[in-house]
Amino acid sequence: MKCTLLRIVLACRRCSSAGDGGRFMAEIAGLGKGSTGTGRRAAVAAKHEEEGTDDEWLMYLKPAKLEVFHHLEPWAEANVVPLLKPAEVAWQPTDLLPDLASLGADGFHAACSDITARAAGLPDAHLVCLVGNMVTEEALPTYQSIPNRFEGVRDLTGSSGTAWARWIRGWSAEENRHGDVLNRYLFLSGRVDMRQVERTIHNLINSGMVMNAARSPYHGFIYVAFQERATSISHGNTARRAKEHGDMALARICGAIAADEKRHELAYTRIVGKLFKIDPDGAVRALAYMMRLRIVMPASLVTDGRDDDLFAHYAAVAQQAGIYTASDYRSVLEHLIKQWGVEELVAGELSDEGRRARDYVCALPRKIRRLEEKAHQRRKAKPTTLTPFSWIFDKPVNITMA
Repeated sequence: MKCTLLRIVLACRRCSSAGDGGRFMAEIAGLGKGSTGTGRRAAVAAKHEEEGTDDEWLMYLKPAKLEVFHHLEPWAEANVVPLLKPAEVAWQPTDLLPDLASLGADGFHAACSDITARAAGLPDAHLVCLVGNMVTEEALPTYQSIPNRFEGVRDLTGSSGTAWARWIRGWSAEENRHGDVLNRYLFLSGRVDMRQVERTIHNLINSGMVMNAARSPYHGFIYVAFQERATSISHGNTARRAKEHGDMALARICGAIAADEKRHELAYTRIVGKLFKIDPDGAVRALAYMMRLRIVMPASLVTDGRDDDLFAHYAAVAQQAGIYTASDYRSVLEHLIKQWGVEELVAGELSDEGRRARDYVCALPRKIRRLEEKAHQRRKAKPTTLTPFSWIFDKPVNITMA
């Protein structure tokens, strides 16, 4: 689900001002210099404190809004739950990596040696991106808790038979394989300091994640729809880079994960698309809210215990390696605007706030494109710096912070 290479922690309304444009562009791509660990946690605490007083999203917890999801349950049963794959037919990590039981000792040793040899050809920058994606995927306990905060759809018993609850559990079960298979690959590769990677996973799960309007299903489903498409792009780009460097095992792994994320994206996009049909005013206002101030990607709190700006450094590597870029972020937004028919929303169906929200969202990709161009020019003018990553035994990677 989790593409960590991007965060929006500044208000989009600020992006039109000359003084803040560059900083906004850096942060939406995850390229700007991050805050220190202490400052980041203070910001999180402040956001959580303000969450309970934000009437703009709290209105989505009123019974009339939540009743929508009760009425949509038969629709979800027919249109969302079938997108899950049963365990009997879904790929499993053992299908994509050497299995001692089936290969025997000699065959297993040869297959593992082949993985190690091919992984040796991956550039350090691509390896950093792969570790970052794996760490994010491994924080699944946090992500399963997210939709279980959404009022009106959460799994109240832990084994509820509602369509919404079964989707949450099934989606989590499919996501669980992603971190597993990437973790095993990296272990076999011999290229990474697994203890440092494991500490990073531990820290990330312990830190949690920032998600605003976390109890609103409108805002929550918009968040996850965006997230799933971004993650599919990131894993798909990683698969292509792995193939270019001759690592077909990694290409198959990342390709399989990207395909899962595409299915999951389809589910969440369908849900939000249905909300746009039933309640266009509420849906477009929720979308504008999320895009204006509130999207923070899951691993924004990531730390290895050494680098307080690890997320920003990791995101800068991803931008330069072409794994996930500011242009990808913009393309996700453009896709969702088109998918949900935001530009075609009829003014007569919208309140004044809804019309302003529609206009804001539709203008946002053009603003981001302009800021992309400015950030690109700044990066060209700045020297690269060598930044060590503990994940790869403190080897340095050249990055440019926009």
